[in-house]
Amino acid sequence: MPVTLAQAKLNATDDIDTQVIDEFQKNSFLLDNMTFDDVVNQAGSGSTLTYGYTRLITQADAAFRAVNTEYVPGEVTKQRYTTDLKPLGGSFQIDRILDGVAAAAETTLQLQQKIKATRAKFADAVINGDTAVDTNGFDGLSKILTGSSTEYLPLTNGVATGYLDWTTVNDKATALTALAHIDAWLATMDGEPGAIFGNKKTLALFKRLAIWADQYDKTQDAFGRPVNRYNNIPLIDLGAKAGSNTDVVGLVTRDPDAGGAGGNVTNLGDLFAVRFGLDGFHGVSVAGRPLVNWWLPDFTTSGAVKTGEVELGPAAVVLKATKSGAVLRNIKSA
Repeated sequence: MPVTLAQAKLNATDDIDTQVIDEFQKNSFLLDNMTFDDVVNQAGSGSTLTYGYTRLITQADAAFRAVNTEYVPGEVTKQRYTTDLKPLGGSFQIDRILDGVAAAAETTLQLQQKIKATRAKFADAVINGDTAVDTNGFDGLSKILTGSSTEYLPLTNGVATGYLDWTTVNDKATALTALAHIDAWLATMDGEPGAIFGNKKTLALFKRLAIWADQYDKTQDAFGRPVNRYNNIPLIDLGAKAGSNTDVVGLVTRDPDAGGAGGNVTNLGDLFAVRFGLDGFHGVSVAGRPLVNWWLPDFTTSGAVKTGEVELGPAAVVLKATKSGAVLRNIKSA
């Protein structure tokens, strides 16, 4: 049955299991709110872990008809996709001369930091994953949504090749004008999103716009962390990539009119929105296997250097309906 980290923690029988899952859950809005469909079986030798699904490209329509006439037939557009589940994590090593109190402290530190890196790598893959670049990963939202009906590109003279400059907004009227793009973008989706993801600078400007327009709220999640909201939609900073200070949703330099007269524009950010659900955006994992695994160094065996590991998965993410995810490109944020 579908599982979340919160449910996995309830099923944990070991204190360390609970602590490891808790570390994944409490510091990642994404992992805390995502459901994993644990249905993939290890076929053959287990070397191939593939999840096949049908993505809805368009939605069904309906209309009135005149008496004694037939409805005009119309079908939803769908496409078959597959994704391969991949393990994600890392290992660390400790010399046996630290066995004792020092080893316990060092193991705790290394375990926590490896969990932190795994969370960051997963968030990076959810947004920027591209199997053409890393065959060991999975495709993320930026690649999936490119060219889709929910990829929102701001208009310049009626042509969708411009950018939004949020750095110049300084009153309620211009804030409302800017947020009209947000509402138009979110209206392309098939329901209210469970979150909007971005980087610190873009979301800070978003927060300012929402305050100007009286559409900002601040709440707390189950762990007591503050959550900024726009019209009750959480605004989530996905943080930095693993092992770096580079934002997962980074500010980039682009030519927003694709080779036109405008030239390159610096500090452009994107926003991503998803509707969580097994019919929308969700994770996939292996049937009968814990979503999170860990191995502590064993100081009772021979060998000078002991290895510990942390692993999430094998797992991947899928978008069951194009309209369950959306991206707003080219917001000038600095």
